[in-house]
Amino acid sequence: MKKTFLSSLVAISLLGTNAFALDAKASTKDVTASAITKAKKDANTKKDDIKVVKEAVESIKSVTNVLVALNKKDTNKAKKELENAIGKIEVVLSNPKAPALIPVDSKVVVQEFVGTAYDAQNAVITTVAMLDNKRVQDARHILSALVDEIDVSTTNLPLATYPAALKQAAKYLQLGKTEEAKKVLLATLNTFVTVTDVTPIGILEAQTLIDAASKIAKTDKKLALSHLEQAKAELKKDEALGYTSSSDTTYKVLNDAISNVEKEIKGKNKAEKLFEDLKAKLKEFKEKALKTFKK
Repeated sequence: MKKTFLSSLVAISLLGTNAFALDAKASTKDVTASAITKAKKDANTKKDDIKVVKEAVESIKSVTNVLVALNKKDTNKAKKELENAIGKIEVVLSNPKAPALIPVDSKVVVQEFVGTAYDAQNAVITTVAMLDNKRVQDARHILSALVDEIDVSTTNLPLATYPAALKQAAKYLQLGKTEEAKKVLLATLNTFVTVTDVTPIGILEAQTLIDAASKIAKTDKKLALSHLEQAKAELKKDEALGYTSSSDTTYKVLNDAISNVEKEIKGKNKAEKLFEDLKAKLKEFKEKALKTFKK
């Protein structure tokens, strides 16, 4: 399942997450659904929190206007638009804290794997068999579904190359080399860096389930144990899908920690400290499971 949320060029107002406060005694299925909903909301909030530099966006529009003018053979207007674009980008560069990459747009893509760890393992085995038999395209279709993550992608304008390119285009225009100027500008418009932050959904779901279980461990053992069992299933699923973490904590450590909490709930039920340790381990694991890709 894949859902895409596109932003406008200018970030819109931040969205709060209070609407997703969860009743600790909600069913395990409700807790899991709420975790996904809140994760989507948080991802969109993160997207909107990315500061889009209006001047950079306007400079891109100005470059487009230059190309339009050149296509209409209106060289004088093209020169004015190009001067305008250079001026706007230099305003951005004049800030000593100007970042190496300036965001101009962002989007959130949510892809949920609706199966279990067993389904994921079978799919991987099937894919390997297909690849061994050179059925690459069949394998590709199966692999494309083995995704359980929220991606926040930001399109950035690289400051290191953009101003120089605009000035080179201006030089060509002064020399009457219109076609060369157009080539430089077109290349510039296609010179962007996309940075994508990837967060596994199963880990987020496990975190929410464990938190919910900790709140009802003494009042509803059965439901708390159900939450914990589902948390283990979510972690096992993401492990089967190949999501890793640079944390010293491993999936096995987390699974063992959850099992220890379950044993305590079934026994004397003094699991408060065990819950806190488990939450800390999972929080660190989640933070170090987040991956960043650039292209």
